Parts: sequence; C-alpha cells; structure tokens
Amino acid sequence: MPDCPFKNAKPRWARRKTARPQELLAAALDLFVERGFAATRLEDVAALAGVSKGTLYLYFANKEELFKAVVRENVVPVIGEAESVIDSFQGPSIDLFRDIMLGWWQRIGDTKLSGISKLIMAESGNFPEVARFYHEEVMSRAQRMIVRMLERGMARGEFRALDAAQATQIVMAPMLVLMMWKHTFQVCSPDTFSPHSYVQSVIDLLLNGLATRFTQPVP
Repeated sequence: MPDCPFKNAKPRWARRKTARPQELLAAALDLFVERGFAATRLEDVAALAGVSKGTLYLYFANKEELFKAVVRENVVPVIGEAESVIDSFQGPSIDLFRDIMLGWWQRIGDTKLSGISKLIMAESGNFPEVARFYHEEVMSRAQRMIVRMLERGMARGEFRALDAAQATQIVMAPMLVLMMWKHTFQVCSPDTFSPHSYVQSVIDLLLNGLATRFTQPVP
C-alpha cells in the first residue's frame, strides 16, 4: 500500500495552537490603535483573532497585560535594535543620527505602531499604570538611547557641546507631533503633507544645529 500523503500532517488545531498568542497580539494591536485602550474589549480581540474569550485568558490575564505584551512584542525590540546599531556603528555621528531617525520612521512612525503613542497621550490620565509602564519600558529607554547617540557625537568632536538630556526632548518632540498628526488629521488632508519630507526636514534642521563648524556640512 502506498504511503498516505497525510500521515505526517498535524491536525489544524494543533498547528494553530502555538500561533495563537501572535494572532491575539496582532488583533489587539489593530483594535488598540483603532479604538483606544478604554474602548477595546477582550471579547472583540478574541473574535478578531478567531478564538474564544476563554482562550485569550489562557495567555493574558487582563487587558492591561495584553497591552503590555503588544508593546513588548512590537515596540521594545525596535529600541533594542537601535541600541545595538549605536553600539556597533563605526561611521560619523551625523550618519548615525540620520540612520536612527529614518529607521524609527520606517519601523514605528510609518506603521500602525505609531498609533500607540496617541493612545498613551489620550488615555494616560484615565490609565496611569498603563502610562507608567509605557514610560518606563519605551519612552525612558528611547530617551537614554538618544542621549548616548548625542554624547557619542560630542565625544568625537562632531556635535557641539550641549545639554544632551534637553536636546533629546527636542529631537523627540517633532516625531511625536508627526505621529499625532498621522492619527488625527491625515484623513482630512491626505495629499497636502508628506511625512517622509517632514522627517527629512527635521533631520536637516537638527543636524545643522548639532554639528560643529568643523563637521562636513550636512546635505
């Protein structure tokens, strides 16, 4: 008798079981960005992922833990990658700065992940524990990363001496504004504003304010 072509196949439910946490996180990200934290219901997340609400509770105890998992799965690793780039980068600091800023836009700003920042800003007053978690694991870590990048440039004589902590706030502010605009007003004027051009302009303005007079002019 010829071998059965399906003898090594696993049942569909067995194959899907290990994928369920990822499916739940993907569904949760969609709903958190679309509806916000307060309006997102766990039963809707489960339905969008194609599982029962009881199945969701096998992996996540409550909505807050689900949100934390979404951030740790999608946002925190991007910061870790940027930190690794700073650690290993061998070129000029102006090139590193440009790479980090454009990389942020490609990995966060130009994706649905940018909607998480709006969620935090809009709902931090009602959910302080969620805001505190995001500040500790995302914002504070991102700020430390930028400080290191600026201090690298100063130590190499490529950036002028400045207060790196204050400059970090200035670096982050226009990017946060861009994310707010994207999730608030872009639907009203989709063709009158280019986020990519905005990011390029921010890089140009910041680098030409950071670079010393001995540094090659930034194009």
